[in-house]
Amino acid sequence: MSDTQRDMVGAGFSLALIGLAAFVMQRFFLPLVWASILCVATWPLFLRMRAALGQRTLLASALLTGLFACLFIIPVLLAVTQAAREVPVLANFLMRANTEGLPVPAWISTIPLAGNSIDDWWQATLSQPHGLAHLLAGSAAGGFHSARDMLKILGADMAHRLVDFGLAFLCLFFFYKDGEALTRQIGRIGSNYLRPERWGRYAQKVPTSIRATVNGLVLVGLGEGVLIGIAYAIAGLPSPVLWAFATGILAIIPFGAPLAYVCAAAVLVVQGSLAGAVGVAVWGTLVLAVADHLIRPGIIGNATRLPFLAVLFGILGGVETLGLVGLFIGPVVMVLFVTLWHEAYGCSPVPAEAASLDATPASQATAPRAQ
Repeated sequence: MSDTQRDMVGAGFSLALIGLAAFVMQRFFLPLVWASILCVATWPLFLRMRAALGQRTLLASALLTGLFACLFIIPVLLAVTQAAREVPVLANFLMRANTEGLPVPAWISTIPLAGNSIDDWWQATLSQPHGLAHLLAGSAAGGFHSARDMLKILGADMAHRLVDFGLAFLCLFFFYKDGEALTRQIGRIGSNYLRPERWGRYAQKVPTSIRATVNGLVLVGLGEGVLIGIAYAIAGLPSPVLWAFATGILAIIPFGAPLAYVCAAAVLVVQGSLAGAVGVAVWGTLVLAVADHLIRPGIIGNATRLPFLAVLFGILGGVETLGLVGLFIGPVVMVLFVTLWHEAYGCSPVPAEAASLDATPASQATAPRAQ
């Protein structure tokens, strides 16, 4: 057998092993990705905690993993507990509305221009028995029957998510514990297939973009949820904590918060609190404008030096193709693509106008070791 044939057989054997491993581990890809994102984003904090504990890596890994588990799981459990109280009420309301019909609110007719049209549509659909089921026909919501059914569906989905959470935090512990060795191994493998200087150029972009995305999306989004949640409480919205939690989660996605506070305003209008609904809508729009147009672009753009459209396409495209985890993978992909773009037209060293992606300090060359 010639050397070329041996190399081809070896490449096929390697690809077969990689494919088999991917097939076996496909159920665990999502927890692994979440653990990787959280580890890279919080690696500087882990280094500081380890130094404070006298370089006890195992203890620092366990403490920081437990801390983040509490920060994630406790709010989720509180939200689930609150939702469990509200779901039966909502399910029974929907059942009655579907069986008996939903009367047209008196304020509908006062809407300028479109009031009569909306009133006629409501009379023809929602006011009729089983009109809600016909409206929702073909969707998952069209098959609801009782509060018990809804609780079963939500419970099964929540159990699945909790398993993913547990696996993610288990992976996070080992990523903290073995992070430096893993980084050295990844760096050596990358340098074997790319020139070391080129590998370093790409590797230094990943941790910076992940940290910028986490700070710009998660922290800003949760801050929006807290601020808008204060307006919910002042306006007298039922379950303001649950609404604030939902708003904070949706606010992680750019332009996602309006879906929450507009629905909250609609609930307030149905309850007859028009002033509260206007206040929630105005305050939510103001918070969203400041956060999404000033704070968030400043955090992400200043760190990654990506053009606005690249950031936007990376976030929204990542969400559409990969789900929630795409929020963090999308910007990383765009950072690497723009780095390749600069490299392709030969701007290395990068001139002033293109220094957007190579402004990361060399000390952040790899993640998590080089922090």
